[in-house]
Amino acid sequence: MTTVGVWLAVLTTVIALVAYELSLARQQRRNPLGLARTAHATMREEWFIAVSHQPGSEILAVQTLRNSMMSATMIASTAALALMGTAALSVPSLHIGLHGANTDPLAIEPRTVLDLMLMTMLFASLLSSAMAMRYYNHAGYIGAMPVGSDARARWLAVGVRYVRAAGTLYSWGLRHLIMVVPIVSAIAYPLAGPVMAIILIGVMRRFDRVGVAVPSIE
Repeated sequence: MTTVGVWLAVLTTVIALVAYELSLARQQRRNPLGLARTAHATMREEWFIAVSHQPGSEILAVQTLRNSMMSATMIASTAALALMGTAALSVPSLHIGLHGANTDPLAIEPRTVLDLMLMTMLFASLLSSAMAMRYYNHAGYIGAMPVGSDARARWLAVGVRYVRAAGTLYSWGLRHLIMVVPIVSAIAYPLAGPVMAIILIGVMRRFDRVGVAVPSIE
């Protein structure tokens, strides 16, 4: 492929992913509970409030939050390993692409852009998942406080906020990890990038929607 063709394939891949995320942002403003990310965040908040009013639910709450934290840990570990591997393989080519044969400092190879995007998305997945672990950890302490105690009542609002933040960050960590697929495909073969982006968007459309009507709280 020519350099122009490679650039078109790379830009098409990126534009498809960004356009899909922007369309979700618009739908979220119009119908928040119609999207999984908002509906699930609301569900987690209501779950924490419910268990905070049910005596004897402390162990259940802590175990549920611990399971979520372990899931975030697995995503963070996967992203960290992938990031280290990508950096080890890409740093030499990045150095050549940015400071090598090109005499023009603005002339950057498409592969260099893809490598930088891949590392950025992996780092975003690692950071989001690590922060989700942090919030789940603190929410676990609040969930372990005896129901009906003054401490539980005092920290309830913080726990609700932490559970929502942890779930949102977990979602973004998983999302960034999945969205590296078109980038990796474009690195292997530029034309595969747009194809995989379209396939990924088609799959994610099913998971980004709740699929049933969620009644709003009046």
